Amino acid sequence: MSEPRKKLFLLDALALIYRAHFAFSKNPRINSKGMNTGAALGFTNTLVEVLQKEQPTHIGVAFDSAAKTFRHDNFADYKANRQAQPEDISIAIPYCKKIVEAFNIPVLIMDGYEADDIIGTLSRKADEAGFDVYMMTPDKDYCQLVTEHVYLYKPAFLGNAVEVWDVQKILDKWEIERVEQVIDILGLQGDAVDNIPGIPGIGEKTAKSLIQRFGSVENLISNAEQLKGKQKENVVNFAEQGLMSKTLATIHCNVPIEFSEEGLRYDGPNEEQITELFAELEFRQLTQRVLGKSLADAATATPAKTGRKAKPANAAQTSLFGTAAAKATEELIVEGGKGVEVAAQAIQTIHSTLHDYHLIHTPELRQSLVKYLKLQDEISWDTETTGIDPITAKLVGMSFSYRPGEAYYVPVPHNNPQEAQQLVEEFKEVLENPNIAKIGQNIKYDITVLKKYNVEVQGPLFDTMLAHYLLEPEMRHNMDVLAETYLNYSPVPITALIGSKGKSQKTMADLAPEEVKDYACEDADITLRLKQYFEPLLQEQGLIKLFQNVETPLVQVLADIENEGISIDANALADISIQLEQEIGSIERRIFEIAGEEFNIGSPKQLGEILFDKLQLHGKSKIKKTKTGQYATGEEILSKMAGEHEVVSLILEHRELSKLKSTYVDALPQLVCEQDNRVHTSFNQAVTATGRLSSTNPNLQNIPIRTERGREIRKAFVPRNSKHLIISADYSQIELRIMAHFSGDETMKSAFRNGLDIHASTAGKVFHVPVDEVDSEMRRQAKTINFGIIYGISAFGLSERLGISRREAADIIEAYFEEFPAVKAYMDGAIEKARELEYAETLLGRRRYLRDINSRNATIRNFAERNAINAPIQGTAADIIKIAMINIQDYLHKEKLQTRMILQVHDELLFDAPKEEVELVTPKIVELMTNALPLSVPMEVGLGIGENWLEAH
Repeated sequence: MSEPRKKLFLLDALALIYRAHFAFSKNPRINSKGMNTGAALGFTNTLVEVLQKEQPTHIGVAFDSAAKTFRHDNFADYKANRQAQPEDISIAIPYCKKIVEAFNIPVLIMDGYEADDIIGTLSRKADEAGFDVYMMTPDKDYCQLVTEHVYLYKPAFLGNAVEVWDVQKILDKWEIERVEQVIDILGLQGDAVDNIPGIPGIGEKTAKSLIQRFGSVENLISNAEQLKGKQKENVVNFAEQGLMSKTLATIHCNVPIEFSEEGLRYDGPNEEQITELFAELEFRQLTQRVLGKSLADAATATPAKTGRKAKPANAAQTSLFGTAAAKATEELIVEGGKGVEVAAQAIQTIHSTLHDYHLIHTPELRQSLVKYLKLQDEISWDTETTGIDPITAKLVGMSFSYRPGEAYYVPVPHNNPQEAQQLVEEFKEVLENPNIAKIGQNIKYDITVLKKYNVEVQGPLFDTMLAHYLLEPEMRHNMDVLAETYLNYSPVPITALIGSKGKSQKTMADLAPEEVKDYACEDADITLRLKQYFEPLLQEQGLIKLFQNVETPLVQVLADIENEGISIDANALADISIQLEQEIGSIERRIFEIAGEEFNIGSPKQLGEILFDKLQLHGKSKIKKTKTGQYATGEEILSKMAGEHEVVSLILEHRELSKLKSTYVDALPQLVCEQDNRVHTSFNQAVTATGRLSSTNPNLQNIPIRTERGREIRKAFVPRNSKHLIISADYSQIELRIMAHFSGDETMKSAFRNGLDIHASTAGKVFHVPVDEVDSEMRRQAKTINFGIIYGISAFGLSERLGISRREAADIIEAYFEEFPAVKAYMDGAIEKARELEYAETLLGRRRYLRDINSRNATIRNFAERNAINAPIQGTAADIIKIAMINIQDYLHKEKLQTRMILQVHDELLFDAPKEEVELVTPKIVELMTNALPLSVPMEVGLGIGENWLEAH
């Protein structure tokens, strides 16, 4: 019996790094140093996945050399057309090499050769030495190397599972008889990315049919007389180019590199190197995954580097438990107000730092704690509850901290509502004291929970989550990440107390106060220290006013809105559901009639086969397939085909109605709170990079309004009773008005000042006709370009939206800029300013970081440039509506009115008002919205009143 073959994995590093970079491109991973670590993180994840799941006995990672290769000698323009490598990838490559080395895996690199040549050579030698070889890469060129024991290992990507291609899979995929014919197809069709020219007029499909017919490029050229027309002419005229292209596409397997079985053997990582690298890159979860312990535990297991010890804070500060805490905090606390300095670089934990955490579980201790809390200018405060929904959660405990390293946990008898209420009221005087600042992490949650206990938290607020959101809007903002990133401290994970998610997971209510104490105290303590770190940074970056005057006051407003909730007419939704069910059924029957058979419309595979195989639809562009080989049937593709065949329009309508029914009509009644029969959405202040609010559970920001059926859903949002009405107040064209202000364009400003139809006015200018001769089509095109300009629309984008040629779209854009030169000047100026600062900012200083604005890669740079134009406009619009919300809520409170703000959606505010107050509040709402942030053009607010949201809107 022969020995089992050993298992060698050879990784194509650059292909995997590029793949990781683009996977994270829409959700970059920016660490505390401002570095985008997405490419390195994705690459490392892939490497770890292979090591853990495939458990190779041997492994190597091949990198391209910076030096020119033999292919450049054969063809000077090889890869000449490639865009510049994105800077994030250039930064990631050295880190990826270090990571590979830290795993004790050899880095395979050789001047004059590419990674695929190195992998090709080693795969051949390893095959001969009795190995099964897996070439890990998304690059299709490697298909030519596959043999009985050499496989192409395509990593998982964007939901697609790992694929292992053997010889038969290659033959089936490429529709060929021999694996080496992959090279012939690649040579014939060429490669625009690598600037391999191929033979003109021959694409992938034609190349496959020609190789099926003639077997090779050489045989094709020898039998060119059998071809016809232009194809024959091209094969004859470009024969040499075709042969050269085949040579360029051939992976060479004779690289002078030694195959060392021992050198490629995998024996595990170097833990110290891994820990240092992961700490520098801030790869916390990966540390746990690779080393089986947290970054903090891994770091403390390695020798700590010496550092400067920080001085203690004000030693005379009043303390409930005397001076013990002063000693405990000596190595933790602030120096000069600049933030937390930690004595060693090793990540700290509750086990490696001195701290004074106390359980306050008697009336006497509570009385004493309240006494000392009342002496403070600011306190850090946190709640522990039975769940994550603040509307239904019960209070389990509260923790307080007013000096770093010292904190107090007060358990609350959650099973006894009367006792819980009495205990909370002992702290009411402190929590409602307007002179004591309250510090919290996502403090809106805690404020909302306390409303159930008749406590209205007052005083200046400092939310560390929001502070970090302003400082780094695209990073994550949860406390564990902030603590590890900025304080070098790893908090106790919640799972250490209640376990992992699942049926057996506990809640805080299941634990004894002694078990909760350290976790809860640590939360308040760390939050206080984060506040001391972030506050100076907000000052330095000019963000403190935005934080104090907009984001922080908005916390209380949103807490009020969430607590108030909104009434839903379940009967109206039930009626809409029945109507939708009938319409969906009717559409399905018509689709099946056209298709000639019944099928699962929701299955992309079955739908693709019906549209493209059976009905032979092709659309305006080339039919696309997904990575798994099935037809792409996404909304963007079908929308372009909507006019081609009735069935496509029916499918799009079917999708729209099905989504409305499942996402809103049937789901909303399930989200009504049993306690008050109202829906309580949760507003997120720290999610969108633009400053806009979002909402979840349910997401009311995305209720569709463009279609009649979508608008119908608004009918179900009603006032609390028959004595109330819904008021809708909506900013009109707010972003265009902000553009007019930023650009200073007199034509736009004049149109807004004189109350003209801005779209008709724009159409008159662009199409050179009097305004009264502008027709509906001209106005439609002008409206599209007005809003498109805000987003830096291209001629291609405009042509897609308007259904016109790219040339026509380019002419319209050119005419627009001729008539509105100040707008063009603003756009150019915004890009130039962003190039210098690497961020764009709103009127109030809200920043959107654009670290790719100077990228040499045109695609990445263009995306950042569009954000440079749009972010100040969108962000300023977000700031304006936030200020309006704050001012209106202040007015309603001061006047002790019963009108309640119940919803914010995009540029619209919704109110539930007693009928007798409607006439009083509506002009004030309009006034406060109009004057929220005065600009050089007037704001306009549309106002509606009705028995439901649809009627009011």
